[in-house]
Amino acid sequence: MNCPDYNSPAELKKILEEHGFSMQKKFGQNFMLNPNARQKIASLLQLSKDEEVWEVGPGLGCMTAEFLNSGAKVKAFEIDKGFIQLLHGIFSDEEKSGKLAIVEGDVLKNWLGEYKKDQSPKKLAGNLPYNIAATFIAGTIEKSCPFDRCVFTVQKEVADRICAKPSSEDYSSFSVLCQFAYDVKPSIELGPGNFWPKPRVASKAVLLERKASPVECLSPELFVKLVHTLFSSRRKTIQNNIKPLLPKGLSAADFFAKAGISPSERAENLTVAQFATLTDTLANAMHS
Repeated sequence: MNCPDYNSPAELKKILEEHGFSMQKKFGQNFMLNPNARQKIASLLQLSKDEEVWEVGPGLGCMTAEFLNSGAKVKAFEIDKGFIQLLHGIFSDEEKSGKLAIVEGDVLKNWLGEYKKDQSPKKLAGNLPYNIAATFIAGTIEKSCPFDRCVFTVQKEVADRICAKPSSEDYSSFSVLCQFAYDVKPSIELGPGNFWPKPRVASKAVLLERKASPVECLSPELFVKLVHTLFSSRRKTIQNNIKPLLPKGLSAADFFAKAGISPSERAENLTVAQFATLTDTLANAMHS
């Protein structure tokens, strides 16, 4: 490894200027300066020697270096061609030895093919920009492609949605999907001073652990569809929102009576277990 001083904004700025490109805001790069936070994030993944970890958005490789130092192998997904060029230079030895593979392009478009190729990788990390965080995380769940442990550094707003409880302002379909697949734990508070350039908002690192006892559900695919449908109009009751999914001849009143859940509830008040109950009731009704 030929790493720069990841704790020094001056050195990071110098490297970027020497290579003739500036920060591209549309990709939302902010580099983590805090070495203690980097080490803690790496430790949360519980990486074993030669175990593969996926990293989304490595930037200049500050977390990549932490993962490699733990003995893990890294598959890094990067969209920015300037950063890709720098990563090749910093980690040329690791690429040659097979410890690091860089996947170029939009992770939203290429992650699924890599997941199938890697035969279900177990660990996932990323400093995710706001504009892709929820889409990427939810996408892995909706495609039934879980990981054993994930650590995401995201804007506080996204972290709060991941961990939100029923009946809270932040509780959404995204919250339900995350908590259906994982036990979620906010782990590290990261103020703007932990990054360069300083973002305008605070961030959090969130740990997602695959559930030891998964939520029982007849059809995960139908679960996803039902959750999105019931949250489609937050102000409406679940009795109104469920109608597009009901089989012909089954009234909403009868459906909710079978499920044992009040039709006057709103989606934001339901637990993950209640969504699973509704899914199973709907699955049985569709096949009766």
